[in-house]
Amino acid sequence: MTVKAEVQTFPLFINGQWQPASNEETFDVTNPATGQLVAKVAKGTVEDVDKAVQAAREAFDNTEWRNMSPKERANVLYNISYAIAESGEELAYLESVSSGATVRRISGNDILQMVDLFQTLAKFVLEYEFSETLPSPPFPGPAHNFIWREPIGVCAAITPWNLPMVIATWKIAPALAMGNTIVIKPASYTPLSTLKLAEIISQVVPPGVINVVTGAGGDVGEALIRHPQVDKVAFTGSTEVGRRVMELSAGTIKNTTLELGGKSPNIILEDADLSIALPGSLFGVFLHSGQLCESGTRLFVPDHLHDVIVEGLVNLASKIKPGNPLDPATDIGPVISKKQKESILSYIEAGKQEGATLVCGGREVKVPGCEEGHFIEPTIFTNVTNDMKIAREEIFGPVLSVIRYSDVDEAIKMANDTIYGLAAGVWTSDVNKAYEVARKLQAGVVWINDWHMLRNDAPFGGYKQSGIGREMGKHSLDAYTQVKHVHTSMVPELHRRNWYGLLFSE
Repeated sequence: MTVKAEVQTFPLFINGQWQPASNEETFDVTNPATGQLVAKVAKGTVEDVDKAVQAAREAFDNTEWRNMSPKERANVLYNISYAIAESGEELAYLESVSSGATVRRISGNDILQMVDLFQTLAKFVLEYEFSETLPSPPFPGPAHNFIWREPIGVCAAITPWNLPMVIATWKIAPALAMGNTIVIKPASYTPLSTLKLAEIISQVVPPGVINVVTGAGGDVGEALIRHPQVDKVAFTGSTEVGRRVMELSAGTIKNTTLELGGKSPNIILEDADLSIALPGSLFGVFLHSGQLCESGTRLFVPDHLHDVIVEGLVNLASKIKPGNPLDPATDIGPVISKKQKESILSYIEAGKQEGATLVCGGREVKVPGCEEGHFIEPTIFTNVTNDMKIAREEIFGPVLSVIRYSDVDEAIKMANDTIYGLAAGVWTSDVNKAYEVARKLQAGVVWINDWHMLRNDAPFGGYKQSGIGREMGKHSLDAYTQVKHVHTSMVPELHRRNWYGLLFSE
């Protein structure tokens, strides 16, 4: 991929136009692989949030947008997908230099996933039951009754730094599919691809339908959540911040969708094909340097296979090479920042202090040509117990905890012993056995002999403190609508109406 060395400037994107922040201030976006400045981005204010929300409200009040036919709406989604595909190389570059994601992954997965998401929802829109006629029972009397699903209104999306572009589309696509408008606040580390994405989508939708306000979460994010004209909030991030989002949303009783943290259990059963289970388990935890909320960070292995499995894991992990994410040969890129790197290294130190055995990695890496980058070796601990800090808390880095179990029931019990419930996995040659285990795992998605396989036609979200609601699939469309019941009495005579005698005695 061609490397663009110039420092770009990104204003806010409001009402179909690029606009500077009201205070004309900017903040820096740096490349986590090199430490170099790649962009200056507008530092939005509460005033800018209000401008964006007002633009979104006016666009929503435009009945031409809100009341599109399903066929027209599907065409909009298809056209967005085509526009994203055409701009794939630029989007991949912006995503890589700000998030540290490898271009190999972005080009081979993320762009394709986004294109497919809009096309999948376009198909769902054509089949969606926007109205439903209810039967007319004898009580409380003959009537026509309908259930209508209508757009919610102005939606706020607050997105994280780990998969900024993909996760933004998880919120944008269903919101637009149902006729809503949206204001997005991307993470300050990684706003570039979202800003570009909004510009691309604006070529297809009316002004004000999609808006982006960049800036600090405590200022822009909280103002957006509190705004009285915002009808729905969709947030992806840590469970801690998710609690704050719920608190702020409660002030105006906003509809919320939350996709939060995880400490996902991954169980290798005795009959698993280790030639698949071992690389699959490493894929589950080391993809994007472990900075994925559904990463399989707790690996449960049978006692008698422990040593064989660990030896295989260490051998495979040693082949995973950190490098410049713009190089297609790179396996994993950096973690997002110096702060995150230090947090991950502190967890590794805590694992040692608690008695876990470090068998692989555990150190910072200096990559030639990227000496100022934030790289950490793929790290594996053994002799981990389920009560250790590294097994309880979300590290959000390339750290795997291997935990022994004596029987499957014990593995399931430990797997469920967590405040989280985002994802889980099972490796076995017996699919029926896998289904039995999957039924008992408390998680929103369970992968059998696989990991990270999020489908655009299937719901994604968590149990327990991993979130509220679901994204993707038909369930995501429901989350961006509100339900209206319309009743029309078919009883012409006053005295025959059921309610008349309940209040009037004559």
